[in-house]
Amino acid sequence: MSTHNPHDSGHEPEEVDASKGFEQSDVGERGIVVFLISLAVLVAVTGVLAYGIGKVFHARMAKEDGPRSKWTETVDVRPLGNLAASPELQNKMAEMTQKFPTPRVQTDDGNQDVVDLHAREDLLLDNYSWADRAQGKVRIPVERAMELIAQRGLPVAATVEQAPLLTGDEKPKVAVPLTSGFARTGYELDQAAAKKIDTGRPETHQ
Repeated sequence: MSTHNPHDSGHEPEEVDASKGFEQSDVGERGIVVFLISLAVLVAVTGVLAYGIGKVFHARMAKEDGPRSKWTETVDVRPLGNLAASPELQNKMAEMTQKFPTPRVQTDDGNQDVVDLHAREDLLLDNYSWADRAQGKVRIPVERAMELIAQRGLPVAATVEQAPLLTGDEKPKVAVPLTSGFARTGYELDQAAAKKIDTGRPETHQ
């Protein structure tokens, strides 16, 4: 088996100066130039292909839509800028939506509808109102009803005879209370917090 000795060819190994701690030779420029040219060609070809595909799609859509008219022209609304909020316009819109027959499209996520529902419930729960004027029945506030129940107690219902339970049946048990009432939504809590901040803010006179 023959061995190759670099000293036999007459070439001495190149001595590397490692005193500076880094490679002193420059990067090859040819590879960088080839990469940049290839990248430019790829971008150009991609742009041409995208432009051609866009033209084909546009021509097909124009053929399906028919000839252009004043009804198909795009209007540039940028010169109008941002329209300022007009209270009169908002009131007019609210009046129009109230006159529009039901069912109406909601103007928000339904938060205001829940607030209005709870407000109507609060009116019935916290105030006196007629339940049946002809029979003289009146709704009373919940707090007053609780006071009367605490004083007088609840009426005892008459005992109802029940049929004997079948095999495997159990007498139903009702967990009391069934509900603790409705909970305020996050939207209502935010409104209440904002109202509390506004009422606690000192008035400024100009």
